[in-house]
Amino acid sequence: MKERERIVVSGILGVLLLAWLGVPLPPLAALCGQRMGAVFGIAGAVLMLVPLAYPIVKRIRFLKARITPHVSMQTLLALHVYAGIFGPLLALIHAGHKFDSLLGITLTAVMLLVVVSGFAVRYLLTFVTHEIKDKLILLQTARGDLDSAWGVLEHSPAEMRVLPKTPVLAASLASLGIELPFGGPAGEVIRTADGVADLEYAIRTHELFKRWFSRSLTLHIAASCVLYVLLLLHIWSGIHFGLRWFS
Repeated sequence: MKERERIVVSGILGVLLLAWLGVPLPPLAALCGQRMGAVFGIAGAVLMLVPLAYPIVKRIRFLKARITPHVSMQTLLALHVYAGIFGPLLALIHAGHKFDSLLGITLTAVMLLVVVSGFAVRYLLTFVTHEIKDKLILLQTARGDLDSAWGVLEHSPAEMRVLPKTPVLAASLASLGIELPFGGPAGEVIRTADGVADLEYAIRTHELFKRWFSRSLTLHIAASCVLYVLLLLHIWSGIHFGLRWFS
């Protein structure tokens, strides 16, 4: 189910970014300022309010105790994700690629920032975390194999003399795919050590990505707060200057 959700959301995010870049998906410009464009805008605004249910229920114990027996947190999270991606898509159709005001431009930019940061938190952070766990298991196994290979080598004095005097250079050549002229226990130690080094490097790289993606949660929350303020200002300006679409 989660894999299907990731594929669907990734596809919609791609469409959203393509539409933002101006790719002519539907005739968006024709909708701006028209009645149908207003319908898309209202529907998008309503959908962008739906994601508030998940953090509110999650953080207020009274509501969580009353709601979760009927609607699980997993279902609320799914609504949070789908409404959070469909709402901006409808809002972008409502804009029709006509960003004539500073408020509209800022609202669109913050809206896309919320979507991208939410995608990073929901999917990229989870993917990197799972990758780190899997590679740590592989690293533990590889280190065990290295200890075993080194133990065999220690009982072979002749093989010890075969080891290169510059192990860093030998490991670098092995990482480039250059076959080393070492066989037996010495070659096994070099190959296993090279695999251990690759796994350690991959884990450090994934941990770096994890730290960056973890910051996306703070960015997602902060940008969401700004988004709702701008959304209220946008709705107020539409009411203040008249609902000309329904006139």
